[in-house]
Amino acid sequence: MGVEMRVTVRAATAADAEALGSLRWRWVTEGGDDPGTERAAFVEFFAAWVGDRLPTHLAFLAEADGEAVAMAWLMVAERVPAPAQPVRRCGDVQSVYVVPELRDSGVGAALMEAVLARARRLDLEHVTVHSSERAVSLYQRAGFQHDRCWLSWQAE
Repeated sequence: MGVEMRVTVRAATAADAEALGSLRWRWVTEGGDDPGTERAAFVEFFAAWVGDRLPTHLAFLAEADGEAVAMAWLMVAERVPAPAQPVRRCGDVQSVYVVPELRDSGVGAALMEAVLARARRLDLEHVTVHSSERAVSLYQRAGFQHDRCWLSWQAE
């Protein structure tokens, strides 16, 4: 019988920027894609990016036995005010990644629970996600639904 790993999920801080950058690097390179830069340069760039966007891009980090194994982001955007609701905000889940060896272990679900708990505390009107085909069921279990009125445009 294997040793059970202890996984924790928490809000990430600027101090976690390198771990988050390393996870992003791993995600891009695990599929064999050319990252277009050296790992160290990307992680340095990513750490600065995180520091500049802390107010709008809330990061969540999952750790197993103290090692970063997964991440998720909640981008918070201001919406146009309404007369009865001068402060309106929405969110978008971005860059959810779990290392391959821990996929289907509940780590992604724990990340989504943390993300949506924060969305509720922030009183966001709605939260969207653009999903890979593989992860659709994860988001549906978390409460996301398809909406026939939600349209998207993509640059050519």
